[in-house]
Formats: sequence, C-alpha cells, structure tokens
Amino acid sequence: MTSRFLLKPLRFSSRLNAVNLRSYRVSEMNSSGRVSSNGGGGEVRFPLSASNALIIQKGDITKWSIDGSTDAIVNPANERMLGGGGADGAIHRAAGPDLLRACRNVPEVRPGVRCPAGEARITPGFLLPASHVIHTVGPIYDVDSNPAASLASAYRNSLRVAKENNIQYVAFPAISCGIYGYPYEEAATVAISTIKEFQNDFKEVHFVLFESDIYGIWLNKSDELLKD
Repeated sequence: MTSRFLLKPLRFSSRLNAVNLRSYRVSEMNSSGRVSSNGGGGEVRFPLSASNALIIQKGDITKWSIDGSTDAIVNPANERMLGGGGADGAIHRAAGPDLLRACRNVPEVRPGVRCPAGEARITPGFLLPASHVIHTVGPIYDVDSNPAASLASAYRNSLRVAKENNIQYVAFPAISCGIYGYPYEEAATVAISTIKEFQNDFKEVHFVLFESDIYGIWLNKSDELLKD
C-alpha cells in the first residue's frame, strides 16, 4: 500500500464546496476531451483504456443492470452478511429472501464473521436486475487503524472476485461513506485509484451514487485522477 493512502484528513474536508460540486458542468468536461456524457447530466464516462470505461452516474444501485448475465452490483455489507441499513438493507429487500438464505450459506471464518473487512464474497442476484451481488465490508473510519488500506482492499477484492466469476460489468456504491463515516474526498481517491489497477479487466466499472454531493465529488476526483 503506497503512502499516499495513509494520512487521515480532517473529516469536514470531504464536504467542502458540496454545493459547488452539485453544479458540476458536464459541458466543460466534454471540452477537455477526457469524458463524454449521455446528455442528461446524470452519467459521465471516463475512459480507462481502449476497451474499458469508468462510469459515474446518479441513481439507485438496486435498479442497475447491463445485461442480467455478466453484471454484478457491490453490496456494502457488514461482516455477518445478514443485511443491515442503508444500501445493504435496500439490496436485500430488492433481491428478496433468497439473498439472505444464500448469505447464511457462506461459511463463517470465525464466529459471526462471514466476510472480514476488506474481503469480498459473491452470491446470485436473485430478484435484482443484475445477475450477481458481490458483498464486501468497508472500514469504519474512526475505528480502523489504516482505513485507506482496508478500503482499497474492499475495492480490490471485489474486482478480483468479479474477474474470477467472469463478470464484465460491475457497479459500486461509495463504500464506507454512510454510517461508517469515511470522508468523501479521501474515499473517492482510494476508490478510483484502486479501480485503475483493473483498467483492462472489465468492459465497464460503474459508480451508482444516490447522494448529489457524493456524485459531484466522484466526478471531480475522476476528472483529476484520470487525466490523459
């Protein structure tokens, strides 16, 4: 893990200029030649390689799908993998009770832990439009001794599991940016930098983001880190 991920900035720094970020101008990004948009302002494409793109979009990840056979959404789960609040609970509700049963069948690595922080597991998507769910556990920012390393591991292991299962399209939420308290700007840096490691392994990697301020920060950070 490189040293740039080891510093923990002040929590409030990730939320500075949130209002300005919500008015992120797609037309200016288009003029840079680095990205293209679907025209609606809700989806922006950043080329990662000749055959792969990172796509930032606003929306509900439980409704996301590309082809229903080689796609997967990532669930920000807890270590028990039995559902919870936020996106975790929403994904379980949308997938139906079979998802909970599949999660219960994942072997525990120690009592009460099926997926330790930073690791990933995969199940079918059941009633979700996407064919699979990749469950990963992000760090609790104020508890983890090296949250950036743990967050990078969550993204990296999710993508490794996707690759092992022939997934071509992956959609992430902003892992650990809810009740786990991860500052948005640092989280975006870790997430996008880690995804760059897999720039030739998937057709598309998406971030499907519900909150406008997170969406704006992810757009700005992608433009910064994915410059030609």
